[in-house]
Amino acid sequence: MIQISESAQTHFRKLIEREALPGLGVRLAAHAPGTPRADVRLEFAEPGDLTGDEWAIDCAGFTLWLDAPSVPFLDGAEIDYEIKATGGQLQIRAPKIKGQVPAADASLVERVQWTIERDINPQLASHGGNVSLKEITAEGVVVLSFGGGCHGCGMADVTLKQGIEKTLLEKVPGVTAVRDATDHATGDAPYMPRESAAGETNTSPRKD
Repeated sequence: MIQISESAQTHFRKLIEREALPGLGVRLAAHAPGTPRADVRLEFAEPGDLTGDEWAIDCAGFTLWLDAPSVPFLDGAEIDYEIKATGGQLQIRAPKIKGQVPAADASLVERVQWTIERDINPQLASHGGNVSLKEITAEGVVVLSFGGGCHGCGMADVTLKQGIEKTLLEKVPGVTAVRDATDHATGDAPYMPRESAAGETNTSPRKD
C-alpha cells in the first residue's frame, strides 16, 4: 500500500543507526486528513511512543509504523529520497490524503461534510473561523456549530444565510435549509463582536 524507495530506506536507516536507540522506527501519520489542510507527519518513534494499533511495514533495518486512522488516506503513498547537488531531499506523495469526492450514492452526511471541508471552511479560515456539522435532520436541515472567530461573531447570521446555506443548497442535493446551533454568547474571540455589528447595523440616519 506504500512504496518506500531504496534510497529512502537507506536514509532512514542511517539516521536511526546514528540515534542508537533500541527498537527505534519511523511513524507516518496524516494530519487533518480528508481536508484541504491535510499534510503528512513523519517522525521517529520508540516502542513506548506507539499506541498499539499502528500498521507495521518491515523495511531494511527498521520498521515503518502507520497511524491506523490514517491508513485509508495514506494508501498508495510514495516515499523517496532524492539526492541532488545541493543535498538530499525527502519527498512524500500521498494522493488520497485530502480525501476523494463522495460517490453519487454517498450519504447526505458524507456529501455535506465534504462540501464544508472543501468549500466552506477554507473561506471562513480567512477570519479565523470554521463550522462543524452537528447533525442533519430527516427533513434535510443541516445543523452547524460555529467555531474560532465565527463563534460570537456579529456577522454569523449573514455568513450562515448568504454564504453557507447558499453553498450547501447549490452543491448538495437533499439539503433543504441550514441552522446554527451555536451559543454565540460564549464566544471569547469573535472576528466581529456582536455588539459592534449590531451598532453598525442599527445605525439610523440623523434627522435634522
